[in-house]
Amino acid sequence: MNLDDITAFQQIDSQDMIGQINGLPDQLNRAYEIGKTFPLPEKRKFHSVLISGMGGSAIGADLVASYLQDNISLPIIVHRDYELPRWAGEDTLLVASSHSGNTEETLWTYDQARQRGCAIVAICTGGKLADLARKDGVPLWQFDHRHAPRTAVGFSFGLLLALFEQLGLISPVEQEVDEAVHAMRNVQTNLGIDVPVTHNPAKRMAGQLFGRWVVVLAADYLAPVARRWKGQINELAKAWAQFEFLPEADHNTLAGLENPSAMLMNMMALFIQAPGMNSRNQKRIELTREMFMTQGINTDMIVARGEGKLAHIWTSLLFGDYMAYYLAMAYGIDPTPIPILDAFKSEMASV
Repeated sequence: MNLDDITAFQQIDSQDMIGQINGLPDQLNRAYEIGKTFPLPEKRKFHSVLISGMGGSAIGADLVASYLQDNISLPIIVHRDYELPRWAGEDTLLVASSHSGNTEETLWTYDQARQRGCAIVAICTGGKLADLARKDGVPLWQFDHRHAPRTAVGFSFGLLLALFEQLGLISPVEQEVDEAVHAMRNVQTNLGIDVPVTHNPAKRMAGQLFGRWVVVLAADYLAPVARRWKGQINELAKAWAQFEFLPEADHNTLAGLENPSAMLMNMMALFIQAPGMNSRNQKRIELTREMFMTQGINTDMIVARGEGKLAHIWTSLLFGDYMAYYLAMAYGIDPTPIPILDAFKSEMASV
């Protein structure tokens, strides 16, 4: 595939995934703004926040928890499962986040949270969750988005950020959001489909990933971005990928760089870096990459752009979305449909 052949892109990308990626800066900004208008739960003293979600809803929660870890005085836990932890009760804020409103695991936790007396906020586009929230008098944060859930990460992040701000759990972050949106628009000038491979780093990275086993590594507040890259490679390009977090990977993963040698020689390790990270983690990324290369493994690195943590998170996330899209184009595969996931959900629903 010629990654400068825009006509071919239009034939493959049947549902305009590229348009959704292009719109992420505006989506993030809009989500944060509309979140300031939604209803809040009754005032009470929260000791913890539990965000229940899967896929695109959960990754937005991961990003928020990572961004706020130094700015919030209570724990934020992202829950990707059915059963709520035993400690969740009346002093817990449960945010039920489901793009469709029909996510099985999220509906399960919503019901448990109701039984335990948790404060609840429901975030969705509609579905069963919206119906339950209306019936139960639970604050409903309903937004309009009619594309794939993974393209709604701006909503799943921006709405949560606005929620925490409106509850007084964090100081206002409007300036940081504005800076992040501005930085995203700046990096887009080099990432769009009309920018040729010679000047487009996302296209060049996608070319390096073609036919390879991909692992994405990051640390600190960028760790969830590695998970996002992995998920986008899976869902857009229908390709295998995995993620690793530093410094943990330096305590085990490095030891596995010997076998099976044939597979490792076909690996591509991607590292995500940012100037605001802990200095020891920055050094770890540099040394870890050197050791990968010493073992003969192909590597590449992206350094997040912009000023501040929020801009770093969102510029690196946006780069990964473009890169995964171009990898889908390289494989000649439509980035939006996910038939194997749809088939699995149907099987689960029938049991």
